[in-house]
Amino acid sequence: MKQVTLNVQGMSCGSCVNKIEGNIGKLKGVESVKVQLSDGKVDVTFNESTIKLGEIKDTIKNSGYGVIEEPTEKGSGCSCCH
Repeated sequence: MKQVTLNVQGMSCGSCVNKIEGNIGKLKGVESVKVQLSDGKVDVTFNESTIKLGEIKDTIKNSGYGVIEEPTEKGSGCSCCH
């Protein structure tokens, strides 16, 4: 399993959280998805042999939100230091 944090633009309320968690969560190969609304981040754990990160990002974009940076892997330090 791979865990990444995506920076997502355009989320503003609980409906946004539900939409993203619902759309990403139903993808085959996604183990878990958690939206951090106040930080504008989405944590996703997924099986790389089943689904590619690009498909997850495309699903977010197709839901009406923007992915504004490359993902950062958990445990690799803060995103501003890369």
